[in-house]
Amino acid sequence: MEDLLRQMLTNFSMLTQAEIELIIEQSNIQSFSKGAVLLKEGQVSKECYSVLKGLVREYYIVDGEEKTTAFYTEGMPVNAFSSYTNETPSKHFLVCAEKCVLVVGNQSLEEEMCQQIPKLESIIRKEVERLTGQAQDEFAAFVSSSPEQRYLKLLETKPDLLNRVPQHQIASLLGIAPESLSRIRKRIFSKKLAN
Repeated sequence: MEDLLRQMLTNFSMLTQAEIELIIEQSNIQSFSKGAVLLKEGQVSKECYSVLKGLVREYYIVDGEEKTTAFYTEGMPVNAFSSYTNETPSKHFLVCAEKCVLVVGNQSLEEEMCQQIPKLESIIRKEVERLTGQAQDEFAAFVSSSPEQRYLKLLETKPDLLNRVPQHQIASLLGIAPESLSRIRKRIFSKKLAN
């Protein structure tokens, strides 16, 4: 699994090979079974993660029903930012939707690593800014598009997700009922046949 982490870290060109090896040496890589709960609603998040292998689902409970808000796949960070940073109870759950191998971090490890590799703080800040911008763009696209447009975007950007996740969770992610997702899929399939 260290090779997967090494490969992920090479995307940060400002890190030297020695710095990458130091990060790998001090990283906490753990395996989690499918269904493992990383964070429950009401808990204060003490850890952050990066997905080396597997899939993590984020969801809320609204009126007794699970509402999926995100899926995190290989190479993606997983963090309950408001809970982790502000030390407040989480409003959502983080659960392994598949067997996962994750890099597990915490505040003290992050501070220690930033002391050893000072430029790491800048790298982390830039990555958080990039991810925040991406989240803003995704939210704007979500609220300004139809359910069919959302599904087509998912097909375009994350087609593998459709084979890894139950359809009712995909429907929840898109903000629609499973029956609506079935109708959208039939409509798209019919259009492809007509062409």
